[in-house]
Amino acid sequence: MDRVNRMIQEELRNFLALAKDGLRSGAYIYPFKGIVYFLSHPSLYKPMLSKLAPTVTLSLVVTGAMFFFTYIPQAAILALTSGPLIAPFSAALLVLSESSTIISYLAKSGYGFDQETILNLFDGTLLACGNEQLVAKDRKIKPASDPMARLGHFFKKGGSSLMNKMMVGTFMYIGAQGTRVGPLMHARYFYLKGWGSKERDEWLQKNRGAYASFGAAAFVLEMVPFASLIFAYTNTVGAALWASRLEKTFAANPSLRDATEMKSM
Repeated sequence: MDRVNRMIQEELRNFLALAKDGLRSGAYIYPFKGIVYFLSHPSLYKPMLSKLAPTVTLSLVVTGAMFFFTYIPQAAILALTSGPLIAPFSAALLVLSESSTIISYLAKSGYGFDQETILNLFDGTLLACGNEQLVAKDRKIKPASDPMARLGHFFKKGGSSLMNKMMVGTFMYIGAQGTRVGPLMHARYFYLKGWGSKERDEWLQKNRGAYASFGAAAFVLEMVPFASLIFAYTNTVGAALWASRLEKTFAANPSLRDATEMKSM
């Protein structure tokens, strides 16, 4: 029992340290910036208006069905393991997570959006932020005023994986999901930078808290009932805004940029 307690305390310390680094980084703000930027730039969402109706319908059907058929059974099981006070909240979180997974799978199977839509949105946001040179590494850029209209054909289409007993246990679960989701949201950015697995892993290790906080915020938004796929769009915009900010940081700090590029050679 003492060993288990020590392990729990160690996990809690690691989680708190990660959370502290994430809060300090400010990366968790970008999913919310993505919402504002997406809504205030019609050129980004107009090409996807035709997909919104099936997207919302899919979210409504799946989330409603999951709560109707699985919430009570899962709450009953969790009441036995986590206690009656925590079980309702934990069961709701679990159902939302399961619904989000199902919706994402169905959407990527043709009911709502596909990976190319996400890549176009990410690249279009980068162009809107003035990162033409970065986007041009993997696709043709056409002359136009609309950033989405400027997107030409891909050269390789890399980075397509952009697209995942106490209350503290619930927050640790969200944090764990954040460490998984955060790096995936920048898969396209890492590809455009030309980073291999070594360079990418070194960068993620140095910025672990930032990516965990971004991923946690994005994960929570995508669990919002009936709107998970909409937030998948806005989270993509937020990830691109963060990438654009990183590019400005590299440009303002040549030594940091040069060190990173030397590693990727």
